[in-house]
Amino acid sequence: MRRWWDKNRWQLIGTCLALVGAWIIRQTQGAAISEVTNIITRPFQDPIQVEKLNDARSIELLGRLVEQERQNQQLKELLDYRATQKKPQMIVAPVIGRSADLWWQQVTLGRGSSAGIRVNFVVTAPGGLVGRVSSVTPNTSRVLLVSDVTSQVGVTISRSRYTGLLRGQSSTRAIMQFFDKVPDVRPGDFVATSPYSQIFPAGIPVGRVETINLTKSPAPEAAIALTSPLNYLEWVFVYAKPGSQENK
Repeated sequence: MRRWWDKNRWQLIGTCLALVGAWIIRQTQGAAISEVTNIITRPFQDPIQVEKLNDARSIELLGRLVEQERQNQQLKELLDYRATQKKPQMIVAPVIGRSADLWWQQVTLGRGSSAGIRVNFVVTAPGGLVGRVSSVTPNTSRVLLVSDVTSQVGVTISRSRYTGLLRGQSSTRAIMQFFDKVPDVRPGDFVATSPYSQIFPAGIPVGRVETINLTKSPAPEAAIALTSPLNYLEWVFVYAKPGSQENK
């Protein structure tokens, strides 16, 4: 045994070292070798190329910093917004998906029934109404956006209290059809959810009047610019309408 060890020990030690080195390279994705290669070849690299690479790394780090600061600011705004609301059991949910062909019709949230969300829960964001929950799984929820053409929301002109029905038209626009033949409405008027709504609480901001068509048949209409940033949603608030069975 001793003779065999004396004869083969260096070969065995070399094999072990090679295996350990191969394992380290696999675990680090060759980062160490790449770094050593960069150090050795650096004197022979084109100075312009090196400068461009350094600039690219600096821009990447700056981009990461800006994104991190934006996320921190967004979370602060969400916390401040939540603190000003008096809605019971408000659930913060991330937007985790939306279809390209249904971009302004629905979104998917990363919270579901296990977090307490139910169908027809109200969905808002800083800026106003987003929509309502249309379906739920244990871990996700689908939201019908207020901008969807099939969405119908009872709304009120905040200044004059004239009411109507809001239907989605695009990601940033909706149409309000008035119940009265001659409503008191002006461009710039604010629009909010109506006290008569069966799903939404009264007073949630929805948008502002852009244009008015009093000759529209069968009822006057107004084009509404939605105030909630539906194109850029990342987080939303979900809750039951106060007084509904889910709150009892």
